[in-house]
Amino acid sequence: LRLSAPPPPRRGRAMKNSAGSTPKPSALDIPVVGIGCSAGGLDALGKFFTHTLADSGIAYVVVQHLAPKSASALPELLQRFTSMPVIEASDRAAIKPDRVYVIPPNKDISLLHGKLRLLDPTEKHGLRLPIDFFFRTLAEDRKVKCIGVILSGMGSDGTLGLRTIKEHGGLTLVQEPASASADAMPLSAIEAGLADIVAVPEELPAKIVTYLKHPAMTHGKIPDEGVMQGDLEKIIALLHNQGGTDFSLYKTNTIMRRVERRIALHHLVDMKDYVRYLRDNPHESQLLLKELLIGVTSFFRDPEVWEYLRTDAIPALLAAKPEGTTLRAWVSACSTGEEAYSLAMIFREVVAKIEPDAHFQLLIYATDLDPEAIDKARKAFYHSSIETEVSPERLARFFVKEVNGYTIKKEIREMVVFANQNVVSDPPFTKLDILCCRNLLIYFRAQLQNKLLPLFHYALNDKGLLLLGSAESIGNFSNLFGPVNHKIRLYQRINDVQPTPTVEFPGKIPAGASRPALEPISPAGEDTGRMTEQLLLQNYAPAAVVVNADGDVLFISGRTGKYLEPAAGKTNNNIYAMAREGLREVLTGVIHRALRELLVIHLNGLRVGTNGGTQMVDVSVQAIDKPKALLGQVLIVFKDVATPPARRKSRKTVSSEANEALMQELQQTREALQVTHEEMQTSVEELKSSNEELQSTNEELQSTNEELTTSKEELQSLNEELQTVNAELQSKVEDLVWVKNDMTNLINSTELATVFLDNEMKVRRFTPHVENIFNLIPGDIGRPLSDITSNLDHPQLISEAREVLRTLVFREEKTSTQDGRWYRMRIMPYRTQENVIDGVVITFMDISEFKKP
Repeated sequence: LRLSAPPPPRRGRAMKNSAGSTPKPSALDIPVVGIGCSAGGLDALGKFFTHTLADSGIAYVVVQHLAPKSASALPELLQRFTSMPVIEASDRAAIKPDRVYVIPPNKDISLLHGKLRLLDPTEKHGLRLPIDFFFRTLAEDRKVKCIGVILSGMGSDGTLGLRTIKEHGGLTLVQEPASASADAMPLSAIEAGLADIVAVPEELPAKIVTYLKHPAMTHGKIPDEGVMQGDLEKIIALLHNQGGTDFSLYKTNTIMRRVERRIALHHLVDMKDYVRYLRDNPHESQLLLKELLIGVTSFFRDPEVWEYLRTDAIPALLAAKPEGTTLRAWVSACSTGEEAYSLAMIFREVVAKIEPDAHFQLLIYATDLDPEAIDKARKAFYHSSIETEVSPERLARFFVKEVNGYTIKKEIREMVVFANQNVVSDPPFTKLDILCCRNLLIYFRAQLQNKLLPLFHYALNDKGLLLLGSAESIGNFSNLFGPVNHKIRLYQRINDVQPTPTVEFPGKIPAGASRPALEPISPAGEDTGRMTEQLLLQNYAPAAVVVNADGDVLFISGRTGKYLEPAAGKTNNNIYAMAREGLREVLTGVIHRALRELLVIHLNGLRVGTNGGTQMVDVSVQAIDKPKALLGQVLIVFKDVATPPARRKSRKTVSSEANEALMQELQQTREALQVTHEEMQTSVEELKSSNEELQSTNEELQSTNEELTTSKEELQSLNEELQTVNAELQSKVEDLVWVKNDMTNLINSTELATVFLDNEMKVRRFTPHVENIFNLIPGDIGRPLSDITSNLDHPQLISEAREVLRTLVFREEKTSTQDGRWYRMRIMPYRTQENVIDGVVITFMDISEFKKP
């Protein structure tokens, strides 16, 4: 192959762009562009590298389908289009920027810790996918700095690899199919929804450089970080309003990475620009939503998990069930259905091996938030690339080979019911034996995880199995689930849980409704301190503390050591324990009074003990009513009062002042006791009244509460299941309508006269052309055919039909009608899909033309 190309630049110096030479990054920080191509790829590669910069700081790895037993001239051919060194990759070669590495013949290539590794080619069932293999390792090694490019080629190699790159936040580019010599590989990636950019090869290099130079890629964060939180809340609100999906409880960092990627992809400046872009382009909301859902799955992902389920977990589950039991499973976040079908296949294998005659069944509910993924799962068709994931034995047993792919067999398809569902806001499926929720919890904040795990416990039957992803665990809920196999994250429901866990049953959040606050970008707890300090700076200068209704100190401002000191013994942050002598007695009851009356209570001229002396202190106690975050808390402010100047006093004066001080202290104590007494009396009266009410309703509540709660939750779950089944049935009805349309058009186009009879020779159905032979009308359905007048000169028709029904041997002969037409008549048994004989089918083919002399 020879291509015309411009003369290469001088080798002495690298080309410089307008921005100057890019500094060389560290080995593990070099962006790597993986390029996959096949038939027609050389032309596309030439156009691509003609427009690449020689000093961009990027490394390129070309993976092309090469003849395994011939030396490759690809490095020499590509060298004519670029001044960068083009070399054939060698094992353990460290990636360097501004170089092009080409895969050698008959080798697979991978990237690990910045070094290229060459391996002997691996083929599964005769299918080799070197581009997918490299893209997957590229994504694992480079994360957000991985870039995958698909150019001209046949087949679908590279599609699964692009999916992995998107999962890790990388960039995916595809050649415009119209410009490709072979458009199968580009079309496969585009139809899978994996292409971020589709363009001709000449434009792709500039788009890659622009993307990598964006601040989100070079610094790892967007400028204006101080306002990111508010902008992120706006983005989540837009997604919720336009699609009804609430991401407020998803991990903020996960959302940020996906948003930053979209910002860089659209060449926007910051998040404010992206908020405007999102508001003006509703289609962008759908694209962002798909990226946030991260629908990555495959058949038998993590093979050791499925092997343990096949050999140990499911057999043990069946051993505890009586014969004929129908087990229930729920696969949440099922994406395009591979995991649900994998579970169905494993179950079939187990039953066939250990209990072939036990008639165990498994009903699987598979749900996902993405309606497009659910639609694909319902079709049960998968590309030929699944041959690398599914063994030949399973392909032959559970799949039907189609053009360019495989379809799940009916026996497996009917085990799974697919439905759109939001695991966060929709009711769960209940009475489950298996609950599979893999690689979903890792995207949720701890608050949402703590809500879902008790919900999963509620949904499972006793000793039901919970399967989580490899990076997930049950956290602090070891009292709800016991480990079955901790390595593969398989747990079993613990039934005797005391006390019974509180289950927060999901309810839909309507679009526009308030949502939980986002996880703050600042450290946890900082907001409370900041708001309290702001309140103090605006209204008070002295030392102060914020306490709750029980007197527990929540926040301290200023130097409070003169008024509070740590109590001896075990650490106790309660203000009644920490208050110094003279202050402790006065504060008794004041906090509750302040909360009740919502007034500022001033305690002036208090004598508070110090280390060896006393001091005069004014104290003000005030309940906080705003900001809302501090509602129900009490602010206590301390202010020193100047002690009167000392002067010479007579004994009588000293004695009088001492008595006066004692009387004042006694009065304060009496007031504190009076307040305490009033509060206690009020509390006793309230408790008496409450006790009477509780005694009269306790038994009724105990008997009805559990019934109401259970009924409500079961009804909600039943409603969800009915909606799911309804959606499934609706899909099947649509399929049947089209099948009926197809059959009607087929029958009309063949011009065959056909009549269907049941076992009693009564008319079940007939085609329009049969009216030329029998005088049939729609009202004749259900009548014996012998009662219908006929133009057929064949009186023994009914007896022959009965004979065919008895012997199951079809009959064919020529017969005529009274008006001189001739027909080839065939009588055959009517077989149902269950291979049951349920009548006969009689067809007539007009052969009058052949009978003419």
